[in-house]
Amino acid sequence: MDEVMLPGPHEDGGEQRDTSQVLKRPYFLRPTLTVARDLIGKYLVRHNGGEVLAGKIVEVEAYVGTSDRACHASKGRTARTEVMFGPPGVAYVYLIYGMYHCLNVVTEREGFPAAVLIRAMEVDGRLIDGPGRLCRLLKIDRSLNGLDLTLKQFLWFEDRGVPVARRDIDQLPRIGVDYAGEWARKPWRFRLRER
Repeated sequence: MDEVMLPGPHEDGGEQRDTSQVLKRPYFLRPTLTVARDLIGKYLVRHNGGEVLAGKIVEVEAYVGTSDRACHASKGRTARTEVMFGPPGVAYVYLIYGMYHCLNVVTEREGFPAAVLIRAMEVDGRLIDGPGRLCRLLKIDRSLNGLDLTLKQFLWFEDRGVPVARRDIDQLPRIGVDYAGEWARKPWRFRLRER
């Protein structure tokens, strides 16, 4: 995992160490619900030209396989869903209502379509609630579909060493998937509990 050296003096007179770690492919090569829960408290980082913006992830949703009626892959392998069948740790970005982009990260083994939707994050104490707002703030669009998120380039996830206890994470039904019947009631949305 990447370790970054920050310029400037440290208390001991040496360089200040940034111990944040980029989440690598094995992190995403796990059961989707585990990845989803574990992403709460991690950081999403966007490098866009000279600007770097990072936010703490506070809400996600899991989508798991072709039997999950709320998952895009439930309709099979299509041009739109092809990325979901690829390697874990890759971005799946799609457009909803013809105007809002949504960012997902592919999970589990190659050939099995599953992903975690990033729904909300905190940036400088401000809540960015909703996947469309999040993508608009970070300038994420379909041009990033298929991007490898395990490399420290345009967009990646970081562990900044701040643990989140399971008791601080609410597990709730997913939003906006009523068409999926019983699958809409699956408690596959994870949200950091407000204090």
